[in-house]
Amino acid sequence: MLTHEEPLPRRPFRVAVAGVSGTGKTTLASRIAVVIGAPLFEIDALYHGPNWVPRESFLDDVRSMVAQDLWTTEWQYKAARPLMTERADMVVWLDLPFWTTTLPRLVRRTLHRRLKREVLWNGNLEPPLRTFFTDPDHIVRWAISTRFQYRTKIQALETASPHVTVVRLRSQQQVEQWLAGPLRCALDGSAR
Repeated sequence: MLTHEEPLPRRPFRVAVAGVSGTGKTTLASRIAVVIGAPLFEIDALYHGPNWVPRESFLDDVRSMVAQDLWTTEWQYKAARPLMTERADMVVWLDLPFWTTTLPRLVRRTLHRRLKREVLWNGNLEPPLRTFFTDPDHIVRWAISTRFQYRTKIQALETASPHVTVVRLRSQQQVEQWLAGPLRCALDGSAR
């Protein structure tokens, strides 16, 4: 597993960003897409149909995405992860401090989306705020209950998929340093 300072072994073409809900996976995947010149496939948009119903074509859409030579996305959804891992050459693990960084971001994002009635994937809206108390799968409650799972998932990924370069970023400062340093250097041909 590489840190934010270590050079990348090669130029990345297919990148998935891992991390707990609200940590900034989509934002970072979007920034990586710009840097490497790859399309961004927002995995939630592939998964969620109208009324939050999972789309029947989800896994077919993921297969179509990963068959491409260039892509960035978020490394999530149990059924999709193996498909992405098989073709990915890099997984970037956003392992930011949960209570001081990720949870406040997630709460702000959830409130903003709900209060502004921001339209999300396929016409969906963030559910009413009261669902925090009534829905055990509410995004904030989900993030709290799953915040430690990526440690195990990333360890398993490294063991089962040695072809995938894993980069662990532990702060927003490390994110910025990695984007400007090792990622840019890998594109300039100065990767080792």
